[in-house]
Amino acid sequence: MKKEKVLFVIPAYNEEENIESVLKEIKKDAPFGDILVINDCSKDKTEEVVKKNKVKCINQIFNMRYAMNVQTGIKYAYQSNYDYVIQFDADGQHIAKEAVKLLEEMKKTNADIIIGSRYLKDMGYPCPLMRRIGTKIFEIIIKFFCKKKIADPLSGFQCLNKKVIERYSKMGNYPEFPDANLVIEMLLLGYKIEEIPVKMRLRENGESMHGGIIKPIKYMINMFYSIVFVLIQTPMIKKGK
Repeated sequence: MKKEKVLFVIPAYNEEENIESVLKEIKKDAPFGDILVINDCSKDKTEEVVKKNKVKCINQIFNMRYAMNVQTGIKYAYQSNYDYVIQFDADGQHIAKEAVKLLEEMKKTNADIIIGSRYLKDMGYPCPLMRRIGTKIFEIIIKFFCKKKIADPLSGFQCLNKKVIERYSKMGNYPEFPDANLVIEMLLLGYKIEEIPVKMRLRENGESMHGGIIKPIKYMINMFYSIVFVLIQTPMIKKGK
């Protein structure tokens, strides 16, 4: 029986202060997985830190932003015949022991995607009010259109199986923010998505890509437009199958 291959996909932009502890934690608590860092043309020493820790690193030649780096890692996983991808942040928010739970739940439930949820149970994660309100709105939208409760559709902490790896790697319209919009699309296409409660930390160093006031507003507007597009487009995709 062949050993199943697991890849941690870690997009990183200017994460030299956080990335080393993230890599060491994965090696210690999830040693079964390979690690791939996608360095998004960082201006700091992210690449040097990754290489010092003997971890494979793909360096983008210009800043591609979060989503394209995630898809780059998924494309690598597909071409390298991995069975599972675990999407993992470089800022220290995600916890390697919790990633183990995602993989175990996937094998137990035979789901296509397992989402690590901050809100399915009270796990002590302090979420800003506006982000919590936005998350609740997207939860309601998913419940209405997909008849499925997803408490944390904005969580990027996910485990993907081989079917999803292949689909994501071949998507020409992989969204700029692959969150609730992608959850809706995959549910409407018949993929099985489950959630489990996980612990997460707050970022210790650096700035979040959703930090400030303008970025969250722009994100919410883009997400609503993207969801409308998905709701229009997905029935046509299903019909074309």
